[in-house]
This record gives sequence, C-alpha cells and structure tokens, in this order.
Amino acid sequence: MANTARRAPTRFTVPLQTLVVVCSVVFVVGTTIQNFVIIDEHAIVGMMRRAGASAEQAAADAPAFLLGFRLVGCAYIVGNALGLLARSGRGWLFWVVLLVNVTQAAGVVAIPPEVFEVTRERFGTLGLLPSWVTDGGAAALSLILVASLIRYRAPWAYRKVAAA
Repeated sequence: MANTARRAPTRFTVPLQTLVVVCSVVFVVGTTIQNFVIIDEHAIVGMMRRAGASAEQAAADAPAFLLGFRLVGCAYIVGNALGLLARSGRGWLFWVVLLVNVTQAAGVVAIPPEVFEVTRERFGTLGLLPSWVTDGGAAALSLILVASLIRYRAPWAYRKVAAA
C-alpha cells in the first residue's frame, strides 16, 4: 500500500525557512570575507610560524595551504548559498543546510588558536567577527533546525497529515 501522508506547513514553517535564508545571506558574506580578505598568504605564514614552522618552511607551504583553505571556503560559500532556496521547502535541501551548518559550526573548536591570534593582531577584534558570526551563527542555526526536526519529525517544521 502506498504512503498516503502529505506535508502541511505549521505556523513555524515560513519563519524557519526565512531564518535560514537570512542566515544564509549573512554566512555567505561572512565566509567570503573570511576566505578572501581576512585569510591571505601573509596570515597563513603567520599562523604556521606561531605553530612552530620555520620562516622558510612556512613561506614554502603557505601557498598550497591557502589554496586548500580557499577551496574549502568556497565549498561553504556554495553550501550556504543553497540555503537561499529554503523557502522552496524541499526536504533534501533541509538536510544539506543542516549538514553545512553543523560542519561550519565545528569551526568554533576545529580552528587552531593561531588563526585567531594572527587575525586579532592584523585586524583587531573586528577581524574576528566574520568567523564568530559564521561559525557561532551556524551552531545556533543548527540547534534550531534540529529542535524543529525533533518537534515536527519532518524537515522545515512541516507536519505530516493523512491524505484524503
């Protein structure tokens, strides 16, 4: 027998999707600034030096590391940009948005302290803002998405109703 259940929006469906869209815009901007303005080759060399690399080794390794860093950053930019489609309500998109935000939130603990030290020296506390907003915001958004999933047992705060 075929599954005759369908999804119906709740009063939280549109606000949740709108929150994801707004956060996605902020996270795309923040990740782009972090990826192409805050972290450059000079910053990578400084981080490597603080982590114990020699000046020669840091200078030699920085370009490849920066390329890898930027490729990962671009993946997050694309992943966050997909969140702009949240109002479509597609189930698969919920899972992509959740995965992107959970992994981006891991930056809060996964980023070595040298990154923050070098960033603070070069840009002051303001330079830390993109990372705090994107990683901390992704953590908060992830918790909200998981809470809605637990509450409604369906993506995007939809409820399942029997088809007539």
